[in-house]
Amino acid sequence: MTDPPGRRERKKAATRQKIAEAALRLFLERGYDAVGIRDVAAEADVAVTTLFSHFASKEALVFEQDEDFEQRLTRAVTDRAPHEPLIPALQSEIRAMVRHCTARNGAPIWRMIDGSPALRKYEESMRLRHAETLATAIAADPGLSRGTTASRTIARFVVDAHALAREAADPDGAVDEIFRMIEAAWEVTRPARPV
Repeated sequence: MTDPPGRRERKKAATRQKIAEAALRLFLERGYDAVGIRDVAAEADVAVTTLFSHFASKEALVFEQDEDFEQRLTRAVTDRAPHEPLIPALQSEIRAMVRHCTARNGAPIWRMIDGSPALRKYEESMRLRHAETLATAIAADPGLSRGTTASRTIARFVVDAHALAREAADPDGAVDEIFRMIEAAWEVTRPARPV
């Protein structure tokens, strides 16, 4: 069990949340390209240096859940019960993330991302990083006994499943369909049993 965050950590988290909410509000009202970092800092009532101590770039303001997403994927591997199959654990996590992203208030954000080359590029680099982190967690699990290539491939499929399902007319159905294929690919990578 983790200790509750101290006062300083709570204050930092509140400032980060305030900045992210101000940025998103401005981006949706004026358009991503029409809003500068100084506009966001002024709206959040923080200094530009404070903003950059919480977010490395303007694009990162849009993807403020980035670290949480990455950690959730890793925890789906590392925190699952002994002998719990990997793919259903990842499917459950991706389904929850897709539902969050396809909620009614998420659609305008994804339209903004899709309409911005800078945000699409940032999202792609973020997905590659998430896939590498997930692949590392899969490869490090001795109970899974898969090599680097198999771990990286499955991780890419899982991370891409999020984007594909998010864009589908039936996101839940898409998650199910995609994970049937991921499960089949995972089974193909199972090491052969000695005869």
